[in-house]
Amino acid sequence: MKRSVRHAQRGSSLVETSIVMVVLLLVLFGIIDFGRLMYTYAFVAQLARQGARYAIVRGSQCSVLSNCPNVTSAQIQTYVQSLSEGATTASAISSTTTWTCPNNQSASENPGCTANVSVSYTFNPIFPYIKIGSLNLTSTSQMVISQ
Repeated sequence: MKRSVRHAQRGSSLVETSIVMVVLLLVLFGIIDFGRLMYTYAFVAQLARQGARYAIVRGSQCSVLSNCPNVTSAQIQTYVQSLSEGATTASAISSTTTWTCPNNQSASENPGCTANVSVSYTFNPIFPYIKIGSLNLTSTSQMVISQ
């Protein structure tokens, strides 16, 4: 009787190993994708800060730098896309820039006004088994024009 029980369990370790390996690989790819997602979000936040800085140092009183005064949203978009590195695609990065001024000033790039830069990036996970779809990562930065 013992001999037949042992013979019946002969291939069970192969089945158990395959089940455990599938679960382990799912967890491993999930961790890798989550790490990529966090890296990309931090990168998008950095792009928003860099875009806002680019806008504020090129205010209406700028006289030292090139591309000033009156930097446009298109110039900021081009600058933000030029900073693409690593796993990001430059063409998938989009930014919008708005300027707001206290007391309804007509010139939007005067000292005291704020530059608001919002950067978006479409993140595509590489998770191999479940299609989650793409995620839209967005970050906004706001800085005051000082000159």
